[in-house]
Amino acid sequence: MSGPPINVTATRARGLTEPVAPDGYGPRPRPTIRNVAERAGVSKSLVSLVLRGSPHVSEHRRQAVLQAARELGYRPNAVARSLVEGRTHLVGALVADLHNPFYAEFLDGLQESLHGDGLRLLIGNSQWDPAFEDEAVGAFLELRVDGLVLLGIAPTSETLIEATSYTPTVVVGERETDLGGVDIVVDDDQLGARLAIDHLVELGHRRIAHVEGSRFSSGWFRCEGYLVAMRRRALAPYIMVEQGDCTEEGGAAAARVLLTRTPRPTAIFAANDTVAMGVLAVAAELGLRVPEDLSVIGYDNTHLAGTAPISLTTVEQPRRNMGRSAAALLSDRIGDPGKASRLRQVTPRLVVRRTTGPAPD
Repeated sequence: MSGPPINVTATRARGLTEPVAPDGYGPRPRPTIRNVAERAGVSKSLVSLVLRGSPHVSEHRRQAVLQAARELGYRPNAVARSLVEGRTHLVGALVADLHNPFYAEFLDGLQESLHGDGLRLLIGNSQWDPAFEDEAVGAFLELRVDGLVLLGIAPTSETLIEATSYTPTVVVGERETDLGGVDIVVDDDQLGARLAIDHLVELGHRRIAHVEGSRFSSGWFRCEGYLVAMRRRALAPYIMVEQGDCTEEGGAAAARVLLTRTPRPTAIFAANDTVAMGVLAVAAELGLRVPEDLSVIGYDNTHLAGTAPISLTTVEQPRRNMGRSAAALLSDRIGDPGKASRLRQVTPRLVVRRTTGPAPD
């Protein structure tokens, strides 16, 4: 049986003209620009001018419109505005793995800066899966985002290559792209690796292993930095590299291989902090003391690395600054899509904590 009919009543006390169910149930219809105009006692066109930030409105009327909008809980129709302006003021960020704290902390800096430029952030998580990656990019394009930020994802798939051909794009942490009109923000990964190896060598370590994160080009550059640093220190015979898959599980699997060999390494340089967590877990399982029996260094200096129970020595990437830099590049490219590609490289630094110590005798 159908319910009672809904009558349209003019509720002058609230300044609204809207459907109201006699029984008081059901969601209240969203207030419209007409409702705001009636509440403020002005025309719809004047409300539109105020909401667009036009300077051609008296301060008295501007305040009346803004107060009416607040009282009614009015929100502008973003779809309608995007049709008029030809912009959505949305930015899509595609992240390789949201479980990695580095990406979450990078997004903080990105969002802060985009907000200051009047842009809102949408986030998609690819989970290292090409299907999820294409699905997220497709959703961003359907929403007509003004720009894309790719975190730890190289634009190699057909979907991404097509998207970047007509959407302003910034790639973070990936150098290997031949696409024109794409800006890049990276860390000096080879320098970071050298800082880690030099620190361990100065502590007396020789059997220094590296757990590689080869899913992204930064991992390749960190491995290359490790190899160069070991050879420069005349430690080529002690080079040990095991792939760690960029994840804690991958780090644990690599650590089991390295720490059960004879002779085992006295120190491990991990591709990132997440991988280092897997290394620390396996060291504890095997009864190895850190740093007395094994020194461990991560990369990124995420918030987990600095927590008291972990206190991980690590190489810091300035994550928030990288986010702000990516936002600035993207905002600039949205304003002028024809710019030549630019690369912004940040400088890492070593943060020494409790997981590194002198090599065992």
